[in-house]
Amino acid sequence: MNILGIISYKVFPAQMGGQKGIADFYQYLSKQANITLAVSKENETAGFLTKNVHPFLFNHWLGLLNILYLKRLIRLVKDNDIDTIIIEHSYFGWLGYLLKRFTGKPFAIHSHNIEAHRFELSGKKIMRFYEPFEKWMHQKADFSFFKCEEDAKYALQYWEMDSTKVSVLPYGTILNEVPSEEEKKNCRKWLIGTHALKENHTIFYFNGTLDYAPNVHALNIVMNTIIPSLRKKLFPFYIILTGKNLSEALNAAIKDFPEIIYAGLVNDVSLYLKGVDAFINPTAKATGIKTKLVEALANDTSVISTKTGARGIDKKITNNKLILVTDDDFVSFINEIIQSKFNSLHTPTAFYANFYWGNIISKALLSLRSL
Repeated sequence: MNILGIISYKVFPAQMGGQKGIADFYQYLSKQANITLAVSKENETAGFLTKNVHPFLFNHWLGLLNILYLKRLIRLVKDNDIDTIIIEHSYFGWLGYLLKRFTGKPFAIHSHNIEAHRFELSGKKIMRFYEPFEKWMHQKADFSFFKCEEDAKYALQYWEMDSTKVSVLPYGTILNEVPSEEEKKNCRKWLIGTHALKENHTIFYFNGTLDYAPNVHALNIVMNTIIPSLRKKLFPFYIILTGKNLSEALNAAIKDFPEIIYAGLVNDVSLYLKGVDAFINPTAKATGIKTKLVEALANDTSVISTKTGARGIDKKITNNKLILVTDDDFVSFINEIIQSKFNSLHTPTAFYANFYWGNIISKALLSLRSL
């Protein structure tokens, strides 16, 4: 099968969860299909999975200018004998629609959020204008992949979509089994040595893009509620924070909390995930699926999260490695944090069966081939 993927922003090299999700998706898809990619100009494609990557598009903020490249995209479809087109996010859905009109090839939208909801959480007024476009684009697509059941159900209910043209394609993991105990011990040793931590302290972890509204909200909860409560209980702990775009105001604020270790943007979050006691996600502000929760569970790390914050992950397949707390119930959240150091359970095989990229791609291809 020959597939053309169209990506509207920088994802190569992948540094954040969303970028990694797209990069890994095509990495695994390329094992079972022939992939051609048209990506925005700022992508760095050296060493990527295939040489058939074309970085010439304007990014999503200047997306309408890509009408200038319509003929070039049509040529890519014809020269590579493309069977199906995948549009990453709905931003460039109109390009898929035009390519279908001129080439007769079907297109699918690989959605990562209900974008209008993400804009709303970020306080962007564009939400009220974007949702009608987003709805129209998905209705025109031959198929739509959503990241979680909640998003798929929303689209079916409010966008009046055909259920035979909708499927869930979650964020995946490259791991298909639990890391060894030795590997986890080595990562913890590395973590303690790298950041000069006391060995008898419990270590928690939070990461993400730190100018994204839900992550800012979570960090404020950590500073204003979680740390003061744990201090009162004389509980020895650290919270390691990683990610980029930390504002000057927040950077100044966390200096008042010696328990917070800010490590900036790190190349390999798995070293942290394997070395900590638990990942915490105290915010109920969420869209799509939290990629960091999938990565934490894949690395056999306990996760403590609000129920809304863990949307897209079925607790039935996590064997209590995922500990859910009612939104805004911070008393229970604090208690679960304290108890988490005693959680000796492992992430079950059922989790990997659902979230391993190899399995996800096999299911996705069944839908793509039907087009």
